[in-house]
Amino acid sequence: MRQGRYPFIIGFLVVPVVLYAVFVIGPYAQAFYIATTNWRGVSAHPKFIGFENFTRLFQDPVFWKAISHHLFLLLALPVITLTIALFLAFLLNVAGGSRSGGMSGIWGSKFYKIVYFFPQVLAVALIGVLFQAMYRPDSAGVLNGLLDLIGISPVGWLTQPNLALWSILAVMVWQAVGFYVVLFSAGMAAIPAEIYESAALDGCGRFRLFFGVTLPLLWDSLQVAWVYLGIAAFDAFVLVQVLSVDRGGPDGSTTVIPLEIWRQAFTFSRFGYASAMGVALFFLTLTFAVLTLRVTRRERIEY
Repeated sequence: MRQGRYPFIIGFLVVPVVLYAVFVIGPYAQAFYIATTNWRGVSAHPKFIGFENFTRLFQDPVFWKAISHHLFLLLALPVITLTIALFLAFLLNVAGGSRSGGMSGIWGSKFYKIVYFFPQVLAVALIGVLFQAMYRPDSAGVLNGLLDLIGISPVGWLTQPNLALWSILAVMVWQAVGFYVVLFSAGMAAIPAEIYESAALDGCGRFRLFFGVTLPLLWDSLQVAWVYLGIAAFDAFVLVQVLSVDRGGPDGSTTVIPLEIWRQAFTFSRFGYASAMGVALFFLTLTFAVLTLRVTRRERIEY
């Protein structure tokens, strides 16, 4: 039986491993190679130029502006999204009070979970189109129409450089927060009711119950959520492409690396340079994920 075990395991693994190597590892390796060439998408034999694309990349002010936007999103998106999601999940699962010997959420919590999750079933491009109507710079826009009712002049949500990135961030938060409400709700539902009952008997209020009991027991879910949102902050391509003025404007105030990759490859036919940007983005994302998991690592709490 032992002799036949390994061929059986290999037989199951060989197909997925081959598919992974062909469709994941292969494109990564090809991108790394193209990044060291001057390929413009036409020649079958691009010229090898070594690290010239990377040298040019680190001297490109547009690249560094995009990096600064990613850093802003990397800080703001997880903090805002997770704060809102934790608050709503706590309301839906714990803050409703004690009922039938355990803690419960507010009335209608199951319905609210469905409502909060709804943006997840919409395509990101469709969300961008919806918020184009929300952010229209005249009184026909939803937000400016409301401002017009109270006598405030229309605001250029996407046309003012100091507001454009914040406006796109708001859409990213709106789109993401429902998923994490459901994720944290599932985590809170898995916490034994006896823990909440003991905390309540010890005189814990809602504030202390959240920070002293719920948050520590949700740490693993919070850690994973932070990584996912950080990766989303390194993307943002679709929303910036659809919502921003002149694809990354105004005046480059919303540009991100994926958009610059697309622009360099399909507008200027600089596929080698675009691949160098892609390689840089790969290592930035990987470094963020590894550092986050290491810095936030802590002993697992068993319950």
